[in-house]
Amino acid sequence: MRDRPVLLVSPLADDAPPGGRAMLASAHRAALLDLFGDDLLTYRLEGAASGPLAAVAYGHIDGVSAASLSCIVDLIRRRGIAQLFLDGSNLGAVARAVRRANIDVRIVTFFHNVEARFFVGALRDRPNVRAAGILAANWRAERWATRYSDTIVCLNVRDGELLRRWYGRSADAILPLVMTDRPVAAGPRDPGGDFVLFVGGGFYANRAGAAWFARHVAPRIGVRTVVVGRDLPPLAGVDVVGAVDDLAPWYRDARLVIAPIFDGSGMKTKVAEALMHGKRVVGTPEAFTGYASAVIAASRVASDVDGFVAAIAATLADNPPPFDPAMRELFDRFHSPQAARVGLAAIMTSSAGAAQPTGPRA
Repeated sequence: MRDRPVLLVSPLADDAPPGGRAMLASAHRAALLDLFGDDLLTYRLEGAASGPLAAVAYGHIDGVSAASLSCIVDLIRRRGIAQLFLDGSNLGAVARAVRRANIDVRIVTFFHNVEARFFVGALRDRPNVRAAGILAANWRAERWATRYSDTIVCLNVRDGELLRRWYGRSADAILPLVMTDRPVAAGPRDPGGDFVLFVGGGFYANRAGAAWFARHVAPRIGVRTVVVGRDLPPLAGVDVVGAVDDLAPWYRDARLVIAPIFDGSGMKTKVAEALMHGKRVVGTPEAFTGYASAVIAASRVASDVDGFVAAIAATLADNPPPFDPAMRELFDRFHSPQAARVGLAAIMTSSAGAAQPTGPRA
């Protein structure tokens, strides 16, 4: 794997707040470091954009600036970088600057979401000038990412097709969501831990899904619902815990994990995280987008209130253990650090523009 250096550019610092994007970026960096060792260089983008006008006009978002672009171009030239891995389509301005510098380097861009699609949903949820500006800035950056990258990598086939409709180019490779393994709480459930668990931060699809579940499903399932995550509002009929330092005990004590998500892009981290902790999942089709058929078959999919009530009742009747090795095996197979290494090795060793899709194609 090791020949000329590889440069990873990421807008996420090592101490970034916990969340799906940060966990995925951390897993990518670990896998690339395993593959390339000392030949991997990392450039962290820091600081805010130079203003809303620059963000919209120049794609200077998430730490991208004229100064950082100059530093990246100079670094690629000085170190003889062979491949540039951009961990996010919001870094399209980087791809544009490098390509316009006429440097012989392969540019691989990983799409965490179709960002423009994600921010369309956020704008619909809370229409305001700031949300419109964020959407416009991400659309421009993403358009540049699709134009100037040699290889585009998406989490699932749906995102690749969405890219084709929005920007005229689909994905070259599929790399499903992966995450760094974390400790799992051992031992039996806490005697008071008879609940179903929802985990997620306060972005619009999580807020809407949790509110829908609290209003329509929770009153009918005969078991407590616990919601864990930062920036989620109080909800009548369920226990909203907020952010916690360690999710492991909450996963261990839960009877099952719910994922009532009806909108979004990319893949839903809460499903892979539940598998890591050996938990069964009841979720919507949206929640399982991008996941392998084996994961879906081992879970229960529901689209409406009656479906969720029935699926939760059936799963509880199975009396799943606090840690189900069969669910953990699915995490190891599809979403573990080893899965990340295998998928990235295939992408980073393929010819520019000719990477083959890997992993689940749902």
